[in-house]
Amino acid sequence: WGVWTALLGASAVGAASEGTRVGRTLSAPLVSTLVGLLLANAGVLPSQAGAYVVVNKFLLPLAVPLLLLQADLRRVLKDTGRLLGAFAIGAAATLASTVAAFRVLPLQALGAEDAWKVASALCSRHIGGAVNYVAVAETLGLAPGAVAAGLAADNLMCAVYFTTLFWLARGEPPDAGGPGGEAAAGAAEESRRMEVLPTSVAVSLSCAVCWAGVTFAAKLGFPGLAIPCITVVAVGLATCFPRRLGPLASHGEGFAAMVMQVFFATVGASGSVAAVMRSAPALFAFCFVQIAAHLGLTLLVGRAFGFSLRELLLASNANVGGPTTAAGMAVAKGWRKSFVPALLAGILGYAVATFLSVALGFTVLKPMHA
Repeated sequence: WGVWTALLGASAVGAASEGTRVGRTLSAPLVSTLVGLLLANAGVLPSQAGAYVVVNKFLLPLAVPLLLLQADLRRVLKDTGRLLGAFAIGAAATLASTVAAFRVLPLQALGAEDAWKVASALCSRHIGGAVNYVAVAETLGLAPGAVAAGLAADNLMCAVYFTTLFWLARGEPPDAGGPGGEAAAGAAEESRRMEVLPTSVAVSLSCAVCWAGVTFAAKLGFPGLAIPCITVVAVGLATCFPRRLGPLASHGEGFAAMVMQVFFATVGASGSVAAVMRSAPALFAFCFVQIAAHLGLTLLVGRAFGFSLRELLLASNANVGGPTTAAGMAVAKGWRKSFVPALLAGILGYAVATFLSVALGFTVLKPMHA
C-alpha cells in the first residue's frame, strides 16, 4: 500500500502541476516522472516492486484501447480533408529526421541495446503521442532509465518547439464566423469528464480488447507485440462500430489519462538519477536535431506540394504533440474550421505511430547501430 500511495501521489502531483507555470512548461507526465525518480532515489520507493509489474503488464495496455475509441479510420479519412495529406508529410518527415538524427548522434551513451530503441520510441512520440512512446518502449524492452531520460529530453525540447510553432503562426488570421474558440475549448475540456456507467463500460471493453490482443500475440509466437496487436483490435472495433464506441471515448480518455500518469510515475521510480543525467545531454541534442529536421522538412516539402502554412503547422503539431495540442492550437488561434480535422489527424497518429516506429527500428535503426 505504501508503494501505491507514493505512485498515485506522484501522478496526482504531476496532474496538479499543469495549473502552474513550471508544470505547463515541463508537462504533467514529466513532473510525475521526476517525482517518482526523486522518491526512488531518496529511498522512499524501491527500485523494484510488484506494483511496477502490475502497472506495466496490466494498466499500461489498458490505456491504449481507451485512447483509440474515436479512431474510426473511415471518419478520419473523410473529415480531415487536406490536413490528412499534410499530416502524412509530417509523419514521413519524422521518419526521415529520426534516421538523420541517429546518423549524426548515435546515442552511444545509452549503450548498444537501448540507443536504437529510444530513437524508435521518440520517433513514435513525434508521429502519435506519449502513449505511442511508452508502447514502443514497452514493445522493444527499453530500460526504465532510458525511458525516463528520453521523456525528460523530449518534453523540454517540445516546450521550445511549441513556442516556435506559435511564433511561425503569428501572421495567420483567425476564421470569420462560426462558434467561438471558447465553445470549442469547453468541448475539449468536457472530453476529460467521466461518468460511472460509460466509464465502466469503456474500461470493461478495454479489458476485452487487451485480452484479445495479448492472446493473438501469443498465438503468433511474439508476446512482445501485445500492444501493437491491442492497437489493431481497438482501431478495428472503433472503425466498425463508431456510433456505439464514440460516446464512450470522452469517459475512456479521462480514465486513460489517470493510468498514464501512474505509468510515468512508475517510470521515474524504476530509474536512476545518475543514469538519467548521464544520458540526458545526448538525448537533448538528438531531440533537437530530430524535431528541427521534422519541422524544416514538413514546411519545405509541404509548401512544394501547395499546402498552406496553417495546414502544415497544424499537421506538425498533430505529429509532435498529438490530438490535444493540435486541437488546442486551432482553438487558441481561432481556426474554428480546423478544430475537428486537427483532432482527427492526431488520433490517426495514435493509430499508426507504434507500427511505423517499431518497423523503422528493426529495419533501419538497429542495423545502423550495428
